[in-house]
Amino acid sequence: MTEAEKSRDASATPRPSPPEALRALAEAEERRARAARETPPAARELGGRGGLDPARYGDWESKGIASDF
Repeated sequence: MTEAEKSRDASATPRPSPPEALRALAEAEERRARAARETPPAARELGGRGGLDPARYGDWESKGIASDF
């Protein structure tokens, strides 16, 4: 077995995460959960054009005329 194969086999074994990394992941998850709770829901559009979002689907239809942008 060559040195490259040995190092590849050794790197395939997952190492346990250090406590600092686990703490950082827990803190990040807590921040995401807090942000999700504190962020107000998006306002609904009143009097919009309806249908699919043209910015997402790539065309705009107005009064029967479709245009690409």
